[in-house]
Amino acid sequence: MTRNTPRLDRRSLARLGLTGLLASAAIGSLPERLFGADPDTTRLVYFGTYTGAPPQGAGIYVARFNATDGTLSEPTLAVELRNPSYLALHPSQPFLYAVSEVDNADGKPTGSVVALAIDPATGLLTQLNHQSSGGSGPCAVSVDPSGRAVLAANYGGGSAVCLGIEPDGKLRPALAGNPAGFVQHAGKSVNAARQEGPHGHSIDPSPDGRFAVVCDLGIDKVLVHALDAGKGTIAPHTAATMAPGSGPRHFAFHPDRRHAYCINELDLTVTVFDFDARAGALEPVQTLSTIPAGITDRSGFSTAEIAVHPLGKFVYGSNRGHDSIAMYAVDPATGRLTFLGAEPIRGKTPRNFAIDPSGRWLLAAGQDSHGVSLFAIDQATGKLSFTGRTVPVPAPVCITFR
Repeated sequence: MTRNTPRLDRRSLARLGLTGLLASAAIGSLPERLFGADPDTTRLVYFGTYTGAPPQGAGIYVARFNATDGTLSEPTLAVELRNPSYLALHPSQPFLYAVSEVDNADGKPTGSVVALAIDPATGLLTQLNHQSSGGSGPCAVSVDPSGRAVLAANYGGGSAVCLGIEPDGKLRPALAGNPAGFVQHAGKSVNAARQEGPHGHSIDPSPDGRFAVVCDLGIDKVLVHALDAGKGTIAPHTAATMAPGSGPRHFAFHPDRRHAYCINELDLTVTVFDFDARAGALEPVQTLSTIPAGITDRSGFSTAEIAVHPLGKFVYGSNRGHDSIAMYAVDPATGRLTFLGAEPIRGKTPRNFAIDPSGRWLLAAGQDSHGVSLFAIDQATGKLSFTGRTVPVPAPVCITFR
């Protein structure tokens, strides 16, 4: 396997779920394995995977994480599902939503978004229904703060979709009309191999739920769509133009709601924004590298995830190829960043990572090393320290704490 593995075309990865047989649960399969710890000090954590023949995954896995000592139980298969590459939880009800990142669902050239019910006793999942994502290769999903709508971004289709949520957690299909529950992006940028057209790569609601922010890697724009979660509609509103060839990928708001951050896949950078919540407008104010300055050969490198520490003091981003987590300190007045270095994940291809809600631990998913590495976060400096623990998870591409 070469270092260029992280640059595989997303559609090719998605097809693994169509051409490979679902693997049997290669790791723990008993719901009882989720117990043995006080549920008041532990919480469920879900892992989305790419599926296919082993060592690929079979669907969504679940484990219990203990924030007291930073330990993770052996994961078990929670539900079989094709390429559940990104997950999002309902803010108040026991529902989980996943994209099925494929190019063909229900005989149509689209992916799908799946609604699942959580068994609170075991953490296992039951599929409620699914709806078309409106485009191929959906790769990101989120839920608006009110819990009334699910948002998804289509990488292959270069579009965004909004699906209403029924009281029982099921999804409604996207609305037609103007405004509608679907927005098709258009354009291209300078990288002929990766930016020949639009590629929606993430979608995140603003903290007040009035907007949906979409990073489109293919057109070098961070788009702000007006969101009406009650009606289930989105509509183009404003856009921030990024550096040509940067490839904006994932996005995160700061807890102060005045600043936000975008990690750019193609040029290995993070961009800081000032956010005008009333106008729904983003202004880029700083861009800096995710890789230490001394590394000149960056062939095969790309970035993936970005997250803000719950206290807002630190920002983290993942580097594939370099296989590390970039660490930044946040200026509390301006939101601007200072690079602290990059910590190796002790695995390969950190497509995703997640900070536990206590802010004390970071879990990094090694997609190509088939494991999740656990790190302690220094609350004063923001630096990461490897705990020495890596838990096997097949082809992990998303980590979500409940």
